[in-house]
Amino acid sequence: MKLANKVAIITGASQSIGKGIALRFAKEGAKVVVNYLSNEKLAEAVVDEIRQQGGEAFAFCANVAEEDGARQLVEATVARYGTVDILVNNAAIDPRQKWNEISVADWDRVMTNNVRSQFVCCKAVYPYMQKQRYGKIINVSSVTFWFGKTNYVHYVASKGAIIGFTRALAREIGGDNITVNCITPGAVKTETELAKVGSVTALEEAESQLKSLQAIPRRQLIGDLDGAFVFLASSDSDFITGQTLNVDGGWMMH
Repeated sequence: MKLANKVAIITGASQSIGKGIALRFAKEGAKVVVNYLSNEKLAEAVVDEIRQQGGEAFAFCANVAEEDGARQLVEATVARYGTVDILVNNAAIDPRQKWNEISVADWDRVMTNNVRSQFVCCKAVYPYMQKQRYGKIINVSSVTFWFGKTNYVHYVASKGAIIGFTRALAREIGGDNITVNCITPGAVKTETELAKVGSVTALEEAESQLKSLQAIPRRQLIGDLDGAFVFLASSDSDFITGQTLNVDGGWMMH
């Protein structure tokens, strides 16, 4: 198991991509902290599934966009497991609005939830990773950074900021033997997708278009993505930092 006895915090892990990462990390031997903001039932279901598979995990409610929330999440992790080895900054929001209808408050809300959350979580784990001279930080951006997307200006801007943050932070803490990398997932098929698209017909049309754009002409599943997270969280990537790995079936190439 590639993550045996490692302690991993995954923000926004009660569903979708975060849930998939939590389950895969647990299978690889990690002790997993399932962070959530509002839906305790979903988060506890993820923990239950991990435990049923013989893994170890607990759920913790925290608003990781706030410094106190990030600090409490990390302190609870250290109190339970003694340290933290891996941080996956996955929590984010993705509202859809025409760019000229986005208010300053809307803009600030996206930046707070998507960018500031990663900053304060990194600050919170850093003292523990620095002390043990080991750590893996994986920031989640988006394929939308590579091509831009209509009705998503604030979201795409926030995801671009994450890539810049990843590169700069990797420079800052590489000397502490802490790696900082980023993953840009493509259009991953999740249980929350239909609610965002609005109708089965619209979803089918979107899926057809995606298949025509990708080099691998099928929908991306969480199982196509979680291996990249395991790689960047494991010792296999100890000499890789400041990088962005795009996992989207060959939709965008760079």
